[in-house]
Amino acid sequence: MTKAVLTAAENSAYEDLKEHWYHFPNTYLRQVMEAEGDQVVFYEPRRSSGLDRSGSQSYFATAQIVRVRPDPNRADHHFADLAGYVAFDEKVPFKVNGSYWESLLQKEDGSTNKGAFGRSVRLIPDEEFSAIIAAGLGPSIEEARIESDKERFNPLLPVPPLTERPTATTTVTRKIRDVAFRRQVRIVYSNTCAITGLRFSDRKGSPEVQGAHILPVEENGPDSVRNGIAMTATVHWLFDRGLISIGDDYRILRSAMHHDALAALPLRTVMTVPEKISDRPHPTYLEWHRANRFNGS
Repeated sequence: MTKAVLTAAENSAYEDLKEHWYHFPNTYLRQVMEAEGDQVVFYEPRRSSGLDRSGSQSYFATAQIVRVRPDPNRADHHFADLAGYVAFDEKVPFKVNGSYWESLLQKEDGSTNKGAFGRSVRLIPDEEFSAIIAAGLGPSIEEARIESDKERFNPLLPVPPLTERPTATTTVTRKIRDVAFRRQVRIVYSNTCAITGLRFSDRKGSPEVQGAHILPVEENGPDSVRNGIAMTATVHWLFDRGLISIGDDYRILRSAMHHDALAALPLRTVMTVPEKISDRPHPTYLEWHRANRFNGS
């Protein structure tokens, strides 16, 4: 196994749903097979079309390849099934101070290796992968460390066994994923509950609002903003237990079974959504919640 960089554009011609699978031509089958079972980072290229020069030219997320399977409809393509997707706190530019994170992209004379740069799938050494992870998830890694220290030294809690602190290694821990997901959801929803419009913070300015997964982690739900909604603790509890849900038009659905209790809460008719369409709840996840969690009767 070895780690890899997967190139993925928002308006790609491939059938990607990057939180769950990566679609690629057989040209890259060998490289993807080498990375099966290991972690990858996603890279967004620059795409030029007329006056449109979109694409951030940066690394933006990480995941793990769990299986490679043939495309049943296109004999010359495959899918890489993914798990553990988490978006970065900050996009990482592909080049910093004249140097690339991937040594493969730079020739000995310092010029760009255009042949390597043009490959959509590139293998990457562990140390270079770790450096990109540390740059992309830095704030979440630090917050996870602080939270771990607080838990370790809280006199009201039993003393836990000694464990390794979360670090920027080649493995992104569940702790760091949880922190990154919460941070990113809070940011796109401006630290405000999307269901009630309530916004609270403590004396230190830490927001009360939580990041709720629409498709749960235990069901292979990704740590992606479009699989999350900002909610207060009470609303989060109601959502997880299917007493409320969200329609594709973002209307808030209420269980008839608890109508009187829900009527006493300041629930909006339509949830507040992020400004960017790409940050809004994905219909696939909303549909799953309505079909598998919501008790509308």
